[in-house]
Amino acid sequence: MNIKTGKGYISPITLLAIWSVSAVTSLPGLAISPILDELSHIFPHASELEVQMLTSLPSLLIIPFVLLSGLLSVGQSNLRLLYSGLAIFFLSGVACLVAKSITTLIVASCLLGVGAGMVIPLSTGLVVRYFTGDYRVRQLGYSSAINNLTLVVATAAVGYLANENWHLPFIVYLLPGLSLLLALALRNTPPAPEPRQSDQLKHSAIHTPRLARLTLLYLLITYAVLVISFFLSYRTEQIHIAQSTSGIIISLFFLAIMLPGFALGPIIRALRGATNLFALALIAIGLFVTGIAKEAITMGVGVVLAGLGYGTMQPLIYDKAAIIAPPQQATKALAVVMTANYVAIVICPFVVDALRRVFDARGEEFPFIANGVIVTVMAIIALFNHNGFVLGLDKSYYGVKK
Repeated sequence: MNIKTGKGYISPITLLAIWSVSAVTSLPGLAISPILDELSHIFPHASELEVQMLTSLPSLLIIPFVLLSGLLSVGQSNLRLLYSGLAIFFLSGVACLVAKSITTLIVASCLLGVGAGMVIPLSTGLVVRYFTGDYRVRQLGYSSAINNLTLVVATAAVGYLANENWHLPFIVYLLPGLSLLLALALRNTPPAPEPRQSDQLKHSAIHTPRLARLTLLYLLITYAVLVISFFLSYRTEQIHIAQSTSGIIISLFFLAIMLPGFALGPIIRALRGATNLFALALIAIGLFVTGIAKEAITMGVGVVLAGLGYGTMQPLIYDKAAIIAPPQQATKALAVVMTANYVAIVICPFVVDALRRVFDARGEEFPFIANGVIVTVMAIIALFNHNGFVLGLDKSYYGVKK
């Protein structure tokens, strides 16, 4: 059974290839997390700087290579870039798996950042190239859901594998090899041209002001919810919740991000122009609840609310980034927006620390309350701009679909 794209049809294997590329973009950094505490024992002669390089350099390298991939996608074959990125990603995973020294592991991890950075904008760019209109919005939701589902499953897997042998978590970095094999099917299925009524064809160049506002929105909401990943364990320790329970609560957060992607169409049709306002309200309430919670169940409710709000907004931001650019520049626009995610990861601890100093706040609830206030301000802005392009939705999103 072929799959409708809004432009025509594609085969199930083509769709599976697109989904598989979406799945692997969540992998960078996962294999290192469960062995961080053991690195000093695994490599007794490693310096503190080398350990810091192992955790920070790959994330930093992702940022320029996301932008470079987006730039190169305009003038070169996207498939050639995709194959190159997946190959580098896979080979760096193999190198991590057999690494015997901290230096080898650092170099391999940096190459992994390079490969992942090349693949990340192309993963969403593939959806935009093959789908249009309501079909594109739906597939962007599925892509986001698959990405976060992979994150949850892989996190659980590497935690288990790390208990067996410190090399084994790096097995998850071999998944891009499977994606590379599946992606070869894309050579035989070129994307159909955009239909005449496509919003993308209304542009001869990227609408830069709108792209800047979308990027800022994505940066702010990503920074806001990242405090759950960065600071939840400190908050749970403060109120004497076990670290194992903290891990479960964080997993609930990523599961919650995943869920809206599977039902994005019905959500949009129900909430219409208030979709982003409702999502921002969920994030704000979720952060406040997480910050004031005194028990695990209440905290779990908070992170789920925040995750549902974020999971609703993320694919919509991607879709809007695609429709403000002509088809040949859509991946470039997506690369700019997606860079905000990795910038937020880098700056989150520093921004929170700066806010602590400004407000002289020491409590572990502060990051959640402070970011809840930031998102509340954003929700108020959305309330008065629900008809705007960035914070609102027009009838093309929730009108009657044929």
